[in-house]
Amino acid sequence: MGEKNSFFESQEVKEFNREIEQYNLGPLWNAIPELMHKEPQPQAVPYLWKWETIYKKLMEAREIFTPDRGGERRAIYLQNPGLKNRQPWGWGSTTQTLYAAVQLILPGETAPSHRHTQSALRFVMEGEGAYSIVDGERVFMEEGDFLVTPKGLWHGHGHEGDEPMFWMDCLDIPFIYSTGGTFFEPYPEKIQEPTEPDNVKSDRYGGGMVRPVSDRKPKVAPLSSFKWDKTKTTIDGLSKYDPDPYDGYAVEYINPSNGETANPNIAAWLQKLPTGFNGKAHRHTNAVIYHVHKGTGYTVINGEKFGWSKGDYFVVPNWAWHEHVCTSSGDAYLFSTSDLPIMERLGLQREEQLATNDGKQEIVSEFEPILV
Repeated sequence: MGEKNSFFESQEVKEFNREIEQYNLGPLWNAIPELMHKEPQPQAVPYLWKWETIYKKLMEAREIFTPDRGGERRAIYLQNPGLKNRQPWGWGSTTQTLYAAVQLILPGETAPSHRHTQSALRFVMEGEGAYSIVDGERVFMEEGDFLVTPKGLWHGHGHEGDEPMFWMDCLDIPFIYSTGGTFFEPYPEKIQEPTEPDNVKSDRYGGGMVRPVSDRKPKVAPLSSFKWDKTKTTIDGLSKYDPDPYDGYAVEYINPSNGETANPNIAAWLQKLPTGFNGKAHRHTNAVIYHVHKGTGYTVINGEKFGWSKGDYFVVPNWAWHEHVCTSSGDAYLFSTSDLPIMERLGLQREEQLATNDGKQEIVSEFEPILV
């Protein structure tokens, strides 16, 4: 190996590499070690954002950035420190394929409608009375609801309630940007007017995931909103069985007309970690963004302990060892998004369980979050 490296560093090779560079050509013999890793080596790093920091900064932004001032959305995105210098696609990247942010809308505000080639989803953190109008349907949101906004559909937001409302946004912006396929179009008027009854798609699924016969053929988004009470009832129903040793009790939001993920490029799960849950470590090719909806605990990522509580966000990069532990007196609920559909579609998805130390990692450090 040493002889090989010394060959690459020889004057003869260096001069030849410089020679072909002027013709916009490059030496594969030097590039292979950087391009062909034995296993994934993502630039994204494990990280955790505390809710109190995000909340404080969003509240400070109330008077500075408003939809009426052309701000489109009052949202603060989760910038992965390992990606922020990977310009231009690295901006706003929480993982190498996904963008996540927390959005605040105030009573009486309207966020203008637009559409784009990126798919979006939302998980409501706090509040009620706001709505998202998607393809002519006003979908009113409550805490714990999950909403989908597939690519190409007009969508905007309004708030008819009395208190500030917060939700998580997740889009496949970095992935779409890297393909060169980005399109964006503002709505001709401020916000699209309703063309359908409010919450019509959710009403059609009042019986849960018993689908209407008219949805037997695949549709883009036959169900636009998944209500918290129904999701919680479903996941709590799993509690009579033993939890998965890695993910506890977990359910996936799906498109009921085709059985696939609710958004084509973004998987969304809700996990329940029962009191005392002490999971085993595994790793997989897909990266995951977690939001702590309820409870307290910690996750060990590549030997580093990340303590979390209600409202926090943390990211597990591709191929990173991770295990979850619930420390609260009640159950913990984690909402997560991932690029699993992308990895599966490209034939890149792999998973591996830690075979040593009873499946537990050795904790060698503890993450110190940045607080305001």
